[in-house]
Amino acid sequence: MSEKTFNGDQKIKLTKIINEGMQVTHEIETLTDGLNDTIKAIAEELEIKPAVLKKAIRIAHKAEFGKAKQDHELLETILETVGKTL
Repeated sequence: MSEKTFNGDQKIKLTKIINEGMQVTHEIETLTDGLNDTIKAIAEELEIKPAVLKKAIRIAHKAEFGKAKQDHELLETILETVGKTL
């Protein structure tokens, strides 16, 4: 295995991006934990599954409701076709 060496300027850039990346990752984890706590509390209050609320958030964020609706309709058709609906 060959060893890569970095000059002084490259070392500074690497150190900066690693430190910034670690900070951003920490912030993302903190925000995600807070969001998950909020989702759980609201889901309990509304008597729905947290996973359903998370999925709604993801779909809304990606603006993919139309696609999700089409996928759900196809899934429903498939299950009805094979007699596996309630």
